[in-house]
Amino acid sequence: MAPSPFTLARASQRIASASASSSASSSSPSCSLLTTSSVCRLAHTSQQQQQQIRGYKQVVPAEGPPIPSPTAKRPDIPPYPLGPRQLFKQSNKGLYGNARIQFGNTVSRQTAVINPQKNRRKWWPNIQEKRLHSESLGVAIRTRVNTRVLRTIDKVGGLDEYLLGSKPARIAELGPWGWRLRWRIMQTPAVQERFRAERVALGLPAEGLYNGGATEAEIEAKNAADELISFDRVMAEETQKMIDEEDVFDMAPQEGFMAETGAKKSS
Repeated sequence: MAPSPFTLARASQRIASASASSSASSSSPSCSLLTTSSVCRLAHTSQQQQQQIRGYKQVVPAEGPPIPSPTAKRPDIPPYPLGPRQLFKQSNKGLYGNARIQFGNTVSRQTAVINPQKNRRKWWPNIQEKRLHSESLGVAIRTRVNTRVLRTIDKVGGLDEYLLGSKPARIAELGPWGWRLRWRIMQTPAVQERFRAERVALGLPAEGLYNGGATEAEIEAKNAADELISFDRVMAEETQKMIDEEDVFDMAPQEGFMAETGAKKSS
């Protein structure tokens, strides 16, 4: 059975295109002869940019550790207090807030009163992929974010202010990925200096309770605790000495504030 003219034409076109591409690649290696513009752009990018394109797409800050991955195991980062989300698991990798997939029904308008016909449907949250600038890190963080969270970020004054919110509702909105970003910006000198200024304004030690700083009240409380411990130690030693010498313990002394008083004389 002889092949059809259409099959012969398609075969000749494939052979011609293959020969043209091979001749173009062998004649000159310049980017102008490449078939796609993406390959040309990759040829001019640096090695660091190529690594970011192939792998985790985050810009490395100038100082400090890199931005943590939302999925990598990091034992040095404190675990998220509320744990990973089990219902909408992709929200663990972005700033989704409290957004989830909502379920409901669509009701036909024509039969809504007489014989309503319902069809199940889903409402997905509006998730966008954005680059949000961090003032403390000095770079833009690439993340998936809900549009409601975007409005909240604009309202509070930036990504850092949103992540550093201390209210329980804000901590619940962050999720595991937001919690990691919060930890990362708290390692920057700018945020640490901000916390130090807030402690000084509240009358607390500038370096914190566990960094070498202590107020006079804290020193007095520590000294009082040391004196109480020493007094207890002395009393324990005296009691043990009396037990060793087999002395008699007088549990009801006749003198002192517990001594019995005689009856008053009637006049």
